[in-house]
Amino acid sequence: MPLAFLLLLALAVAAPGLLTGADPLAADPLAALAPPGPGHWLGSDHLGRDVLARVVYGARHSVSIGAAATALAVTAGVLLGLAAGLSPKWLDEALARAFDVLSTLPELLLALLVVAITGPGTGNVIFAIAVAQIPNYARVIRAQTFVVRRSGYVEQAVTFGRPRLAITAGHVLPNVLGPIPVLATIGIGQAVIAGSGLSFLGMGPQPPAAEWGAMLSEARNYLRVAWWEALFPGLAITLTVVCLTVVGRRLQRRFEGRTP
Repeated sequence: MPLAFLLLLALAVAAPGLLTGADPLAADPLAALAPPGPGHWLGSDHLGRDVLARVVYGARHSVSIGAAATALAVTAGVLLGLAAGLSPKWLDEALARAFDVLSTLPELLLALLVVAITGPGTGNVIFAIAVAQIPNYARVIRAQTFVVRRSGYVEQAVTFGRPRLAITAGHVLPNVLGPIPVLATIGIGQAVIAGSGLSFLGMGPQPPAAEWGAMLSEARNYLRVAWWEALFPGLAITLTVVCLTVVGRRLQRRFEGRTP
């Protein structure tokens, strides 16, 4: 079930036109706040825009923000974690303390602080979420690097006089990346929540763009008369995060050698 939903989500991101023929930006004042039914299967919003179309097209914004932020965080986290694990003790301690300090702050709060400095916009939201997630990956890679650098094959490569860069790229890096797919899968879900939260506050994609958090922000004033306007984008966020977490936990069990 989670994989089926994620495949449907991937289709919505890649080719939303295959799931709905409606225009997510087309307003129809005569159909404003229409309840779910023929013509508008998930209802329409306060401007008469089709909620189904906006949820489907909104996946491209919300999931892309989460995936891009996670990819950036993974890249930076791996590099910083390697640098800490292979550096002299004083530099490793400095980086480790920086990771610890950043990890004490809630991700959304840290991302909000970064956006407050850089300004609103999709690119800044991606950067802010990535900054908030970097310590999660860096700490894991640092710990893995300590284990791998003391392994027999690395010590043998050092004995044979192989260059430090070649040892890092050929022996250390490939063997510290094992937990990353698991963490990144769950991290995308967390990034989707953070991105939707920032968009809800008006710091993400700007109207009239269809984005789940922005849709919730617009719908909050119509909850008593049009519950569907907020329900379906909220349900999309919830299902996305739950399914990514379930898949991530399954990957974790396989990585740890436990049965699903």
